[in-house]
Amino acid sequence: QVQLVESGGGLVQVGGSLRLSCVASGNIARLNRMGWYRQAPGKQRELVAVTNGDGSINYADAVQGRFTVSRENAKKTVALQMNSLKAEDTGVYYCNAVGFTFENVGYQKPFDSWGQGTQVTVSS
Repeated sequence: QVQLVESGGGLVQVGGSLRLSCVASGNIARLNRMGWYRQAPGKQRELVAVTNGDGSINYADAVQGRFTVSRENAKKTVALQMNSLKAEDTGVYYCNAVGFTFENVGYQKPFDSWGQGTQVTVSS
């Protein structure tokens, strides 16, 4: 029911920058967690940066100081500014959102939705 659409991926040289955006749509009652994960070829999907319902932010150690995640609750969007990109940042980046959707009157349904992913390739 909740759809996430990512944009902003592409090709960039080592040391360059990219900005990813994600927009959530659907009958959303509450967004708790929203952020970004990535998956490199042959590796498990891993957390990149997430914003939590309490306002806290978690960054992967590998991106700390280089990436910045920002969230606009009213627009149901989350962005990831990626600076000083490295070759190891290459992968498919996925938007994730967790919260509740409206169902019948007096009832909400939890959701955990993922976008289709956007490719980020960092080359030298």
